[in-house]
Amino acid sequence: MERRENRKRVVMKRTAAAAISTLMITSTLAACTKGESDSDADRHVLRVGFMYSNSDNDPYLRQQFTDSYELLHPNIDIEIVSAINYDDQRFDQPDPNKPQPDPYEKMKEMLTGSNPADVVILESAYLKRAVQDNLLKQLDPIIQEDEFDIDDFVPTVINGIKDAGDGYLYALTPTFSGSALFYNKKLFNDAGVSLPSDNMQWPDVIALAKRLAKGDGQDRKFGIAFNRWGGDPFYDSQSYAAPLQLKMFDNKAEKMTVDQPQWRKVWNDLAGLYKEKIVPTGQDLGGGGGRPLDVAGASAGKEVYDPFQGDLFINGRLAMTVAGYDYVNELAKAKDYAAKNNKPAVDWDVVTVPQFQEAPGIGGNIYLSNLMAINNKAQNPDDAWDFIRFNNSKEWAKLKSRSTYEMVSRKSFLKPKEGMSYNIDAFYALKPVPPQDVELDKLYRDRPNLYQVQNLAQPLFQDIIQGKKSVEDALKEWQTKGDALLQKIKDNPSGPLDPVGGVGVGGDVYVNPGGAVKG
Repeated sequence: MERRENRKRVVMKRTAAAAISTLMITSTLAACTKGESDSDADRHVLRVGFMYSNSDNDPYLRQQFTDSYELLHPNIDIEIVSAINYDDQRFDQPDPNKPQPDPYEKMKEMLTGSNPADVVILESAYLKRAVQDNLLKQLDPIIQEDEFDIDDFVPTVINGIKDAGDGYLYALTPTFSGSALFYNKKLFNDAGVSLPSDNMQWPDVIALAKRLAKGDGQDRKFGIAFNRWGGDPFYDSQSYAAPLQLKMFDNKAEKMTVDQPQWRKVWNDLAGLYKEKIVPTGQDLGGGGGRPLDVAGASAGKEVYDPFQGDLFINGRLAMTVAGYDYVNELAKAKDYAAKNNKPAVDWDVVTVPQFQEAPGIGGNIYLSNLMAINNKAQNPDDAWDFIRFNNSKEWAKLKSRSTYEMVSRKSFLKPKEGMSYNIDAFYALKPVPPQDVELDKLYRDRPNLYQVQNLAQPLFQDIIQGKKSVEDALKEWQTKGDALLQKIKDNPSGPLDPVGGVGVGGDVYVNPGGAVKG
């Protein structure tokens, strides 16, 4: 989870730098804005609110979201405000027992205070509750009156936003991130196995993976990986089962709900893949089981460093992997490296992430993180809409489309990276997994120790893989131990408890404070 968030920050920074440099020499965006006077008498302020910020991050937020608009609207001064300003806590003594601020409640204060934000840029997890609390303006009538074209938007993006607004639009986002199932054509062809296709279900893809896995040691070829980095098998089970929205405990966090058929099926499916070495472990993806040096093409006895040493897919040892759109850029770099070093490049393509029969059409790990909405109490609602209109325009999408780290919401500018050919539709064809329930978010904030419940599962899952326990016995044990822990957490929501945790494959300790499986 932490790695994913760090990656997203890097993605946003790179995209911002590229886009703003292009913007400084481009005047085409002026076509999507309303003419404004440069008169000082006509100057006014537009307050743009973010969930999180601090003095160090403020320049980045301006570069990413507001500088371009100010450049073309010289009579508008944009003021950055935030729901949670980390500068307020910068010099505080760390106190694990101190209650953490509730992000949603702080956002609500930002939108309803004496000097409220006009525009808010928020995550999808908070959109539904904000709509329910009547904090945001409905955009449908504004879009219709302004004749703003949204027919070009990716249906998955629009429908994902509408799902949070009871069928209406309360926000727009210029970009989103999606994932797909990458596959190595050569490994499939060499094995005489048909290539995967869009809209496959997990049992069929797992069957393909088993047919492709073969070999031993450093020559082992694996069938599938659930992420690019390896890690804890229990975390893989969370990612795998996300569309099923399985619950670990009830809505009051008083009783475990894991000793039931769906959990047993998920654990049986995943544990079997690890036992049979269909899925690589963290060791296989890292230095423990990988090839730290590349000797191909080098003179006898001379080792050459390989910058992609830990990537089994690029090195032809992994048939399929679930990865985000940013992986396309990594594969492009690998192709250039292979050409310069007289090595074969991986021949790849993508299809949609496999689906579950119980959740058809859902998957792909689509994230809507930069949702732009108008505060119902905005003092400057006209400029607030113009700001959103500008950032979601076709002209801005054209500039953003040059990024290979995120995807623009307008279909007409979604094209494969220059010089490449792949099934780009696969990244956005499926519906996103619904965001975690806001009430569950509140439970985790009120009872921070709840994160320990899932840590109980990690050593139990490892015992299954090592043949020490059956899936049935492991889940019963998690249910029993979890019930006892939930009672302790209820009595002591955030105070110190005996630590729990697991050991992942390879002997490394993993602590995953988030996860896709619901509480």
